Amino acid sequence: MTSAAPEPPDARAAELVAAAVLGDLARRVVADCGADVGLVGVPDGPDGMVLRHWAGTRADLLHNLRVPAGLGLGGRALAERAPTWVSDYRAATTISHHYDAAVGADDLFAMLTVPLVHGGTVHGVVYASLRSVVPFGDVRIGAVGDLARTATRALAGAAAWAGGPAAPARLTPREHEVLRWAATGRTSPEIAARLGLSGNTVTGYLKGAMHKLGARNRVELLVAARRCGLIS
Repeated sequence: MTSAAPEPPDARAAELVAAAVLGDLARRVVADCGADVGLVGVPDGPDGMVLRHWAGTRADLLHNLRVPAGLGLGGRALAERAPTWVSDYRAATTISHHYDAAVGADDLFAMLTVPLVHGGTVHGVVYASLRSVVPFGDVRIGAVGDLARTATRALAGAAAWAGGPAAPARLTPREHEVLRWAATGRTSPEIAARLGLSGNTVTGYLKGAMHKLGARNRVELLVAARRCGLIS
């Protein structure tokens, strides 16, 4: 009697594993690193992230907040792929202040952000925040960094198990826009008419997205894009 062939990796299960890892990361930043609030942003499209996991928050303005690359402290860490921190977020002059209302609603001051990077792919950004003005020392930065590295290895493993990337490919803004319209079921001529482009140009953008996501046709493209979080 021959044994049954192993089932292929379940992408949905891998997504659940990733969500559990990131949720635990937010909690451990508070429990293990002495932060008052832990947040984790996950990639959202080709040029930003959304805060999906949190621990210790009092308000909800930071929940599900979208942060484009380069904006705020977390957006800066996302863009630069390097840890960033400030002892007093509200008085900091090295970051944009697009999110002062959300930060103020939770009474946060000191903030550290660490990107989750593996093999050149950014899997997210973890935040460690305090409700006081405190300079970040090497011990706390190192502790958060260690948690970030452990979580990133787990995310990379889940992505490999699922057979695909956990973070979206670097599509251009126009490729992403055309992809979103394709996900609504519009044909290439319909997308071209809506965006004021030629049909060949739309086809070119879709082919570019296919190449970056390893898809051979539109159906595979949409499946891959949903798996990566490029479209809902």
